[in-house]
Formats: sequence, structure tokens, C-alpha cells
Amino acid sequence: MYYVYLIKSLEIPEKFYVGYTTDLIQRLETHNSGGSFHTAKYMPWELIMYLAFEDEAKAKSFEKYLKTHSGRAFLIKRFL
Repeated sequence: MYYVYLIKSLEIPEKFYVGYTTDLIQRLETHNSGGSFHTAKYMPWELIMYLAFEDEAKAKSFEKYLKTHSGRAFLIKRFL
């Protein structure tokens, strides 16, 4: 499966991150151990939501959408 996920910083709640992975548990551990340059300074993180896709292209396309202005507005309105 291919996962698109939303995480939120516990230290700075207005900071959130959208990502894509094939191993959701390992990826969250990477974020919380400082293994990701983009999220290390806002640790720790909590998983807010994820969607599982069978098709990799659809997962990547959805992640790309969520990183647009309208996609971020959707996330804020519906999940944060």
C-alpha cells in the first residue's frame, strides 16, 4: 500500500506536514527521531490522518494536491 499522511507538531501545533510513504510506522518514527531535515526542529509529531492507496501514482498525485494552496486549505478545514 501507499500512504499519504498528515502529522502535526506537538510543540508547535500550527505546524503540520504532509508526506507519502510505503511504511507509515517507520516514517513516523523517522520524523520523531529527527531523521527528516524538514521536520526535525518541530518534534515530536503526532499522526492526524492517513489515506491508503493501492495505486502509487494516485497516492503521489493526492500528496501533491494536499501541498497546494487549496489542498492545505482543505486539510486545515477538515482535519486541523
